[in-house]
Amino acid sequence: MKKLYQRYSREHCAYLKKRKKKKIFIQVARVGILAIILGLWELCAQLKIVDPFITSSPSRVAKTIAGLYESGALFRHVGITLAETLAGFFIAVVLGYSVAVALWSSDSARKIAEPYIVVLNSLPKIALGPLIIIWIGTGYTAIVFMTVFVSVIVCIMNTLAGFIAVDKTKLLLLKAMGAGKAMTLRKLIIPASVPTLMNTLKVAVGLAWIGSIMGEYIVSKAGLGYLIVYGGQVFKLDLVMSATFILCLLAGGMYGLIALIEKLVTKQ
Repeated sequence: MKKLYQRYSREHCAYLKKRKKKKIFIQVARVGILAIILGLWELCAQLKIVDPFITSSPSRVAKTIAGLYESGALFRHVGITLAETLAGFFIAVVLGYSVAVALWSSDSARKIAEPYIVVLNSLPKIALGPLIIIWIGTGYTAIVFMTVFVSVIVCIMNTLAGFIAVDKTKLLLLKAMGAGKAMTLRKLIIPASVPTLMNTLKVAVGLAWIGSIMGEYIVSKAGLGYLIVYGGQVFKLDLVMSATFILCLLAGGMYGLIALIEKLVTKQ
């Protein structure tokens, strides 16, 4: 602390200390809320306030996950779903970013494509499930395709909105200095839209998981989505809740990784 006082004023040190305490409070509050939810869930199940056969309980979920681990099925199902989600996520982000760059480069193309993008975004993707099976088949490719299809439109719209929102004064300044589209994109648009890209990645994380699980509902023979469907069909609701809990952990971990990357990139 003495070294800190030598570098900064006393008021600034007090501000940094207060900010650090706030961050700790937020983390503790998050963990505390989760602990309360799990505790109330377990208590209600043990006291038969709710039927544990229908709602399961944390202890039964833990027992089910341990059983999956012992049988060797846990990592197989988790690995399949994680691979499908990551593949669809990266393809959707790269494709969405590329299309957004192309649409930003041509005002006419953007105006022509805009209504089609809006319509595709509002289309219920699950309705195309039978068609995807016919077009692509019933393998993992169909699930990755569904993941990309669910995520890519939002990636395009969010990224393009970030490009368009860049300060018009800076655009005019670069144009006055003779900068072309490529230089403007490289020197201004991409750096200025980094926060938008990070937000797009956060949104795409959730959509990628939705897409992969949606695809597994339709065509899979393995994966967490398959476990949820199978558990519902045979009334093994502990299995359904266990797979859902694992999905929450994986999605939270992936979101946390994106948040860490955002902190490193934006220096926050």
